[in-house]
Amino acid sequence: MPDAAADILFLRKMHPLVETSLDGRHNVHRLAGAADPEAMLETIGPRIRGLCVGGQVGIDGALMDRLPNLEIIANFGVGYDAVDAAEAHRRGVIVTNTPDVLTDEVADLAIGLVLATLRRLPQADRYLREGHWPKAPFPLTASLRGRRVGILGLGRIGRAIAKRLESFGVEIAYHGRRRQSDAPYAYHDSLVGLAQAVHVLIVVAPGGSDTRGLVDTAVLEALGPEGILVNVARGSLVDEAALTAALKAGTILGAGLDVFENEPHVPSDLAALENTVLLPHVGSASEHTRAAMAQLVVDNVISWFEGRGPLTPVGETPWEPKA
Repeated sequence: MPDAAADILFLRKMHPLVETSLDGRHNVHRLAGAADPEAMLETIGPRIRGLCVGGQVGIDGALMDRLPNLEIIANFGVGYDAVDAAEAHRRGVIVTNTPDVLTDEVADLAIGLVLATLRRLPQADRYLREGHWPKAPFPLTASLRGRRVGILGLGRIGRAIAKRLESFGVEIAYHGRRRQSDAPYAYHDSLVGLAQAVHVLIVVAPGGSDTRGLVDTAVLEALGPEGILVNVARGSLVDEAALTAALKAGTILGAGLDVFENEPHVPSDLAALENTVLLPHVGSASEHTRAAMAQLVVDNVISWFEGRGPLTPVGETPWEPKA
């Protein structure tokens, strides 16, 4: 191993590029598949300086207690709500994520979900495959024409979605923690107000305790019977029981979801509804984008242990080079 090799822990299997790129450069320890994970963690915990995570694996203070020399948590994904970044900051641990490299892929999928939900594309595909077309044309659907679209969370991905929507000639509005002075879209200071003003509501805000259940019964009622909800953020932002009830009652027209509260488990009553398009959290799941995400995880780890600092630290753990 190189002289500068550090002990790095993988809690679960990582993308192959992360595995192979770090294996030859650092001392990589893999908790998944260990005969006795607890004993292994007890033994190697004090040596671990880097942690590579992804897939909503919870990283809290209790785990950090077992890794007293931890310096960096490299998260595979732009969302890092499963990592207690505030606690990491308190301990002087840097947290990194993978912004930008997945922005376009997720934005593309969000637009696809909007169209698939409005035009009922999966249902039309199934209608053809089941042999119904010779008997009767597929029923007419809703359209994006004449609809206003609202975006909850105008960050990198939200702006990329808005840019794509501009080409459809629709009115765009948004809600977030604050008005963005450079955003050319209508701002609503409440989510209910945004929902009342639009026909399609796209959720792309960060997850975490501050946004849990943000899309609730009141928001769905404000969206109304012609409304479509699309979520490409985190399942925790939507009250799933309230959404299921709203879909059953016709409170809203339909929903396109790529994320769920208890992944990979989806409630059977939600999965059974015909006015939904449901995807297994594939927003960034292309070979191209996942490879780019993996490379950024690797680059963050390598940069850190070569003394150049993190490339993409999250807001809770800012880093400034020492003078």
